[in-house]
Amino acid sequence: MTATGTVTRVLRDREAGLYLGGVVGGGLAGSLLWLTAGVWVKDLTGSSALAALCTFAVWAPTLFGPVLGTLADRTRRRPLLVHTQLALALLLLTLCAVDSADRLWLLFTVLVLYGATGVVQDAARGALGPRVVDRDLLGDFNGLRTTAGEGVKLVAPLLGAALYTAHGGAAVAVLTAALFALTAGLYAALRVPEPRPAPTTDGWREQVAAGAAALWRAPALRPLVVGGGAVMLLAGVNGALVFAVVDEGLGRPPGWAGALYAAQGAGSVVLGLLAGRLLRRWGDHRFAAGGTALFAAGVALRAVPHEPVALMASVAIGAGLPCVLIAALTAVQREVPDAVLGRAVATAHTLLFVPNALALGLGAALVAVADHRTVLVVLGVCGTAVAGALLARRQPG
Repeated sequence: MTATGTVTRVLRDREAGLYLGGVVGGGLAGSLLWLTAGVWVKDLTGSSALAALCTFAVWAPTLFGPVLGTLADRTRRRPLLVHTQLALALLLLTLCAVDSADRLWLLFTVLVLYGATGVVQDAARGALGPRVVDRDLLGDFNGLRTTAGEGVKLVAPLLGAALYTAHGGAAVAVLTAALFALTAGLYAALRVPEPRPAPTTDGWREQVAAGAAALWRAPALRPLVVGGGAVMLLAGVNGALVFAVVDEGLGRPPGWAGALYAAQGAGSVVLGLLAGRLLRRWGDHRFAAGGTALFAAGVALRAVPHEPVALMASVAIGAGLPCVLIAALTAVQREVPDAVLGRAVATAHTLLFVPNALALGLGAALVAVADHRTVLVVLGVCGTAVAGALLARRQPG
């Protein structure tokens, strides 16, 4: 079956359509929230450091993924998604009270709670996926999730900026709350058979450790998750160099970074549509290795001070970077038993995405002491080495 045929088959499925609609609604709401929060804080305080802290507040709960992911295995996942989306909708309305710097504690509290809830929801969505579509369509399904998520990122900055400029942060909070409520309705409409989790006598520590143990026991998963974490580490450093590429490399104003982000998003959108077919043809490890090699080439090409090359490099980065993430998530969903799947997904997300957050700081330090072109070439070489390691661990056949 062609890539178009399998994608159409997924989209025509009622449950898959509702699920992906929830991904779009929740992703748009979350993007509006954290993108606008930094501008809001900057306006109220004039502090760039506090504005940057907004991103950290959202990311910090990812460190506790194995703990938070346990919730997705101790209750049914669809009701958990519905209830947490409604809770976020109510929580966001409290931001209407943020009208001065002395109430910013409320905004940061909401961001941390949103980040923690997002970890739980990611675990629940990941664990629910194999019940929404057939296992042979999981690659296509996860690719469409990538397309939906990246498509939202292309729209959210413009929508958030326009609404904030015209009506302020409270208006963005109300819209975000409405989107979370709409998303809750989409998840509530899902008709997915889901039995109650079996009772357990294990202590909390044993339950949390079960997710990591499930990943470790599956030899095919370990290189994908470890390799994915290495790629995301490189991606974090690369992300911190974007403004150096725009300013020092291309001689453009900072706003031109938006063109690079848009090109990268376009690459990810296209890759998401092709992911299922490529996964079936190449297998998990070769698909991840090929994407990593494409990402590495794109990063190295950013050292070339030429605008068309920079745009082409961003497309390559956008198309290559999601491959290892899609391969890892699909493999986890396929290999890990349902009873511990939520914890395994959350643990995998922690191992994949925490390096990215930490590398943003590393990249900021490197750009202050080294030529960005040298750093980009080194990142490209390291990415190529990761691709080689993934290819060496590919499945037989």
